[in-house]
Amino acid sequence: MTDTVDAVVIGAGQNGLVAAATMADAGWDVLVVEAQPEPGGAVRSAELFPGYCSDLFSAFYPLAVASRVLRRLDLESHGLRWSRAPAVLGHPRSPEDRDAVLLHPDPDRTADELGRFDIDDRDAWLRTVEQWHKHREPLLGALLDPFPPVKAATKLLRATGRSDLLALVRFLMLPARRMARELFASEQARLLILGNATHADIPLDAPGSGVMGYLLTMLGQDGGNPVPVGGAGALSAALVARAQSAGARVRCGARVETIETRSGSATGVRLAGGELITARRAVVADVSAPALYTALLPSDAVPSAVQSSLRDFEWDTPTVKVNYALSQPIPWRSAGLADAGTVHLGADERGLVRWMTDLNTGVLPESPFLLFGQMTTADPSRSPAGTESAWAYTHLPREMHDDGLADELATRVDRVLEAHAPGFGDTVVGRQVQRPSDLEAANANLHGGAVNGGTAQLYQQLVFRPVPGLGGPETPIAKLYLGSSSAHPGGGVHGACGYAAARSALLGGARRRTRRAVMRLLAGG
Repeated sequence: MTDTVDAVVIGAGQNGLVAAATMADAGWDVLVVEAQPEPGGAVRSAELFPGYCSDLFSAFYPLAVASRVLRRLDLESHGLRWSRAPAVLGHPRSPEDRDAVLLHPDPDRTADELGRFDIDDRDAWLRTVEQWHKHREPLLGALLDPFPPVKAATKLLRATGRSDLLALVRFLMLPARRMARELFASEQARLLILGNATHADIPLDAPGSGVMGYLLTMLGQDGGNPVPVGGAGALSAALVARAQSAGARVRCGARVETIETRSGSATGVRLAGGELITARRAVVADVSAPALYTALLPSDAVPSAVQSSLRDFEWDTPTVKVNYALSQPIPWRSAGLADAGTVHLGADERGLVRWMTDLNTGVLPESPFLLFGQMTTADPSRSPAGTESAWAYTHLPREMHDDGLADELATRVDRVLEAHAPGFGDTVVGRQVQRPSDLEAANANLHGGAVNGGTAQLYQQLVFRPVPGLGGPETPIAKLYLGSSSAHPGGGVHGACGYAAARSALLGGARRRTRRAVMRLLAGG
């Protein structure tokens, strides 16, 4: 059996669905093939416990709301609704902290909150928010647009001026600890930046770690940490509906075994059952870079330089996630945390540095830092009134994927929660651990429990993502494009990787000369 379309998209994650909608909007006949029985990739939810909706992977979506790519798709017209918790984020310094700092949706209220800890931080917060609003849109464009982001960079220059732009670039390149200390006097205020910085896997004392902390903190101040009403799967359902409304088809339970090539060009895909799907114009792969180049393509189709570079490809740290169904709200020592959708737990400023050092030196953290989501607080539809659907996630040290270690780390997560909320264990009516092996089994892109498609450290970002010489969606194979978080701009639910791949496919004819030059370079010619 053979099907022929203009473009095949491998993978129905958020990037694959964005790519499909973008190409279908241009009039292309697009087919998305997904190995799993349902679409969504790492944006899915399920009823793990009767009456409780649990997000299986990602949960809060500030980048999705900020993303110009997703805003263009108008997903609200396809059933998506957003909900937010009364407070954005909380971060106690220790289990004994009864006055944890909170990020509120209103900047003045956040400033007043920080002023309680150090009066100078009140004005410092408002200055930081004012600076953010001044360059928000061009900065988001510079970070998320296809590389190089020429238009966004030009707008950013106009918004800031040359001297201020240099100061801004310096600021964004700062290590998170240095950035937080330049901004704020109190540890409580600094923890807002530092806790958010840990959403990437860059050490807090390494250059570039501050940008994630700054970005997520300011986006949280802008619009909270939004969640889809009814679960993460509602976001994927809206993406599927949007792609289908443009004419794209989505086929699940269809695993691609190989990408077919001829004369240096992708011609289609062959499914595990032997079915061939021919692509007249493009194949977009929403898969990890290692999977694309070492598993899906014939070895003789991949230049030796690419094969060599991929040996140095680095994954981000393995994730361990614990899902909870709770019979009542969490009995926090710090009562204000009851209003926060997201809570950062288990470490103060120095503790965060120690925790990341453990991860990078192969030590299982005794008291792990963890991200905690109170999903019913953020969206009352997630569980019955008076209960809470919640989760916690943390990381194992690099290259440590053992299920036994994951179970031990999950037990330590329980202890951290009990320390911050005595009696927490008594409220648990359902508990499930998602180990790295479970995450990868549910989504092959989450290799070894890595959730960001590869490390976010500077040596594997921008033109170096996924490997030097292959920055962005272009590949050495004509008509084949990488549209996953292994490509620029990397992890996060923003659709930018899929959009960049679709845009490159639509402009494929104009880019052939560049692609041939890349191929000659990789071949050493």
